[in-house]
Amino acid sequence: MDRVRQALQAHGIPNPAIREFDESTATAEHAAAAIGTSIERIVKSLLFLAGEQPILALVSGQNRVDTKRLGDLLGTPIKRANADQVRQVTGFPIGGVPPVGHTNRLDTYIDHHLLDYDEVWASAGTPTSVFPIDPPTLVRITDGHVAQIT
Repeated sequence: MDRVRQALQAHGIPNPAIREFDESTATAEHAAAAIGTSIERIVKSLLFLAGEQPILALVSGQNRVDTKRLGDLLGTPIKRANADQVRQVTGFPIGGVPPVGHTNRLDTYIDHHLLDYDEVWASAGTPTSVFPIDPPTLVRITDGHVAQIT
């Protein structure tokens, strides 16, 4: 959580409202239940490989990444990263991958559906922590490419 807090602060969010729960927030369903919000407002942070290049997809909790569509957008085949690759590339475990604070810089692609909401919730780096953020700020701090990827 400290690395995520520091990354958020470095991006101009001086007091990120990180919340930690006793129960899991590792899945979109668990996070929505813990927070008391709808699953659509949960940001899933998913690592894929575009060829050999790792990329991050930030997706609304109800949606699934369309790897063909994402591959067409990037001009290369897309495959899901495994748990070891996720930890190695991001520095975080599956279920706790945040949109910022990774050990490596990642090109980020954002599900355009996330922009339908005034506030969304993303992982804060552990399977029990989250933070709220407005979608335009999420796009800004990740330098994300908003696209139809689901």
